[in-house]
Amino acid sequence: MLLDAKFRPINEEFFAASVTPEQLDLLLSDGWRHFGPHFFRYNLGIYENEIRLVLPLRIRLGDFKLSKSQRRVLRRNADAEVHFGPVTLASETLDLFERHKRRFKAGVPSSIHDFLAREAEPVEVLELNVRREGSLIAASFFDIGETSISSIYGIFDPDETAGSLGIFTMLCEIDYAIAQGKAHYYHGYAYEGGSFYDYKKRFSALEVYDWRGRWLPFEDSPHNRGNYSP
Repeated sequence: MLLDAKFRPINEEFFAASVTPEQLDLLLSDGWRHFGPHFFRYNLGIYENEIRLVLPLRIRLGDFKLSKSQRRVLRRNADAEVHFGPVTLASETLDLFERHKRRFKAGVPSSIHDFLAREAEPVEVLELNVRREGSLIAASFFDIGETSISSIYGIFDPDETAGSLGIFTMLCEIDYAIAQGKAHYYHGYAYEGGSFYDYKKRFSALEVYDWRGRWLPFEDSPHNRGNYSP
């Protein structure tokens, strides 16, 4: 990846015991994320031995439309039971996390607490549970801001791959955010160029942060063409 000489690498972090919903919105809009009390942002990452530009992504919920493939995901999971509530991390959720992480060959998380605080979260976090015939098959966790929500992490039963449950939980979070009148859904980082995280780019009304304080429509941004000129 070729970068302009004016490009400024960013690698910042801080720890906070409490953040208001309004403060969370501001942090998210400036490229920050968090796992528990650890808030961080960085604009370069290493993927498959290459230095890649990191792309914070969000969806304008007022303009969001389901794609044909996303509609199929919803139909395939029409029999699932979906429940939103406070984070409980019940034993069945921890068991599901252990099964889910076996999917990874690299960067395998050691604990659900790599993503969630062991004690109190600095912001309001909700847990989404998805059940089929009473069994927990997927779960996800997301922050609640004043005008936005932000996905933290999702897990699913690796034996249930036909249901595209990772996409399903994201669509459930989007639906929840729209019902709550939120303006934006932040669903994490991806990389410029092709990567494992490209599924995050396959949503309508997608915006990408340019690391200069601007959110650009993804379809019009240089990141969508594989070029970058900061």
